[in-house]
Amino acid sequence: MEIHLTVLLSLAAVWLLAGWLADGLPRLDHARALRRRTGWVLALTLTGLGLTAAVLGAGLSSAGATPADRAAAGLTLAAAPALVVAACTVRRVRRLRAGAGALSSAPGTPAPHGLRASAAHPLIGLPVQVTGLAILPAVAAASAPDLLSGPGVAGPAVTLGVLGVAAIGVRHALRHSRLVERAVPVRPASPRAAGALHV
Repeated sequence: MEIHLTVLLSLAAVWLLAGWLADGLPRLDHARALRRRTGWVLALTLTGLGLTAAVLGAGLSSAGATPADRAAAGLTLAAAPALVVAACTVRRVRRLRAGAGALSSAPGTPAPHGLRASAAHPLIGLPVQVTGLAILPAVAAASAPDLLSGPGVAGPAVTLGVLGVAAIGVRHALRHSRLVERAVPVRPASPRAAGALHV
């Protein structure tokens, strides 16, 4: 196995595992489990960012067609979502972990809907998952160079990728809005309105 394929496979595994764990955050109904899982997501996300930056830096500093250059070229598509992870996701996961930590003193403390709604925010799971998915074409090209080089393959592949990202984004947005609705307290009817209805 070539070195750049090994590097890309390792990066894809880290990002996809982080995305899978981030996707399950809103389903956790106990604060202690939510705090533990956000710790894993934060650690994997920071590891993925560090490895991605290291590979891109090694590719920029080397000259010629070295394995570092080939691995860095494969990460060009993943660079933009990785920047969104660094700018938005890491901060949100840290705040979510602190919020869960404030409630996790007792083992059975339930995670409130507001905390789970924060865990379902699209800027937590979506950029991490998109970064992992953006590395997969480079892995496919490195493992089977003839697979993506054929005529008429690029168009359908890009369309499929865009539709997949859009579907993931819509799913995150719907789940976030559903949990936000549960977190909003129901206001009791005012006495005046209740008196008008009571005849």
